[in-house]
Amino acid sequence: MYFDDLELGHRFETVERTVTNDDIVKFAKLSGDHNPLHVDEAWVRANTGFGSVIAHGLLMTAITSGLSSPGLDDLKILAYLAVSRDFVGPAYPGDTVHAVSTVMETRPSSSNPTRGIVAIETELFNQDGVVLQRGLDTYLVARRTETGENA
Repeated sequence: MYFDDLELGHRFETVERTVTNDDIVKFAKLSGDHNPLHVDEAWVRANTGFGSVIAHGLLMTAITSGLSSPGLDDLKILAYLAVSRDFVGPAYPGDTVHAVSTVMETRPSSSNPTRGIVAIETELFNQDGVVLQRGLDTYLVARRTETGENA
């Protein structure tokens, strides 16, 4: 799927994935972020309104990026240009999440006519349909040439 195939409002929905406590512990180790919100159940219960440790916001952004999506996975992405996220709600171990992405903007590249810029709004939902994250991903995407082939 090329830049030229995209229309404003086109939606992609990903498969689901369950977040585990092991995911959170491994991300804490990998990132060095051992904030008690993510790794200390007793501290969370004593000091916050959360019922359990919560997943790192950046872990959930990474999971969103990795979730498989029919169509979006076929997009001829040349570069991931930008990402922004609002962390709207907590993700807990055991939550099953999926994302919905919607094409919000398309514009030809000003520096290379064989490429286009695509802005895609992404929302991450839990199993109850509650939005956990919302943001914008911006990609550099290949365009078709005049002959219909990849540029």
